[in-house]
Amino acid sequence: MGAIVVISGPVGAGKTTVAKALADTAPPPAAFVEGDDFWFMLVKPDRPRHANFPIVMRAMFRAAAAMAAGGYEAILDFSMPPAFLKAAAVRVDDPVHLVVLKPTLEVCAARAANRAEGVIADYAPYRELYEMFDAEARHVIQNDDAPAADVAAAIREGLTADRFRFA
Repeated sequence: MGAIVVISGPVGAGKTTVAKALADTAPPPAAFVEGDDFWFMLVKPDRPRHANFPIVMRAMFRAAAAMAAGGYEAILDFSMPPAFLKAAAVRVDDPVHLVVLKPTLEVCAARAANRAEGVIADYAPYRELYEMFDAEARHVIQNDDAPAADVAAAIREGLTADRFRFA
């Protein structure tokens, strides 16, 4: 049996870094689904980015679900709000786990401003998105200054203990 492990959180939370570290610790078979890659599939969008957000999230979740159905632990890295996941998780047979990385707003803004790619100098438009990541405490990891490998190890322990089971 496979599983979907959603590594979510606001922009600048460290999702990709932690998700890659988690993938390194995954027992085979494992898959890494980088949600941001799905934006590049929209070669001629006919609506603004925010209107395509649900379409892109459904596509990446379905890709992860297909991998899980094939017996893989599918690690999905994307800013997927818990409200969306609630609707999507009921449609799959494999377990879905949710980990919300939620450093402070200031840490997220600083990380976004200091990225190697996709620098976000003005975090103000993302403040509303930051608030969308309120989840049950058992799903949240506040990772202000913990190294990614340590966060990934804590997630792996939580997955083993079924702490992050969403559905």
